[in-house]
Amino acid sequence: MIYFKLARLDKPVGIYLLLWPSLMGLMLGGINSDIYEVKNFFIVLIGAILVRSCGCVINDISDHRFDKLVSRTKDRPIASGQISLREAWLFFFLLALSSLGLLLFVPKTTIYISMIIAVFILLYPLTKRFLKAPQFFLGITFGSGTLVSYSLVSTNLSLSILLLFIGTVLWIINFDTIYALEDIEDDKLIGINSTPILWGDRAIIISKILHLLFYFSLLLIFYINQFSPLFLAILLLLFCIYFYQNSLVSQGKYLKAFKMNNWVGMIASIGFAIEIFLI
Repeated sequence: MIYFKLARLDKPVGIYLLLWPSLMGLMLGGINSDIYEVKNFFIVLIGAILVRSCGCVINDISDHRFDKLVSRTKDRPIASGQISLREAWLFFFLLALSSLGLLLFVPKTTIYISMIIAVFILLYPLTKRFLKAPQFFLGITFGSGTLVSYSLVSTNLSLSILLLFIGTVLWIINFDTIYALEDIEDDKLIGINSTPILWGDRAIIISKILHLLFYFSLLLIFYINQFSPLFLAILLLLFCIYFYQNSLVSQGKYLKAFKMNNWVGMIASIGFAIEIFLI
């Protein structure tokens, strides 16, 4: 159970936020190739669970001294002493080996992209010490899931996948900025960088713009691929969620606003699935 908690499997929203863009990337990759093997969807699902778990464990290993000083994180397994650093490292290597095992079932292009992203996952926890905006690094790291899943079925880099990748990166920066607002005072105290600290009073408005740019990328994908008008209804629903999230942020309910992004990703993915599989 303690390892379950260390991998944050008790808080699966992070898995969903990695899974939805990856599924969209996979579906985009199959538009022209018509390759929709069930195996690929299982690889994306299992990969999202393992990669997110790896990210959480290496983050807690790197941040265990800081986590002790933050009220929201002081009870995490390593920070609270429920598990040793040695045990955490062993668990991390087990997860990493399991992730590498997935590469036995994917094309070479996917392997190359995955190995690059693996380096980014290892480096991300350290970026909070020397980058003023570590959310940008996180956005690129986890937004690359769209490229990995796309490469499972296509080696032709399209404008649509580039738009999805860029939009996803901006979306991740947006929602991790909102998430970081919850800890801004603690982060200032212990010397950890974040976009809310860097942007100050402009953090919320910049975050809103980034979110809208993600929606704009979806609109461009709709236009390029000649999706049906039904996709516009999906976008309208996403805008409703956007305004609800903004109301939560204005009330200081940052975590609740952050968790709503699961619905954003899910609804966008449903929109892709309807267009690609049903229409």
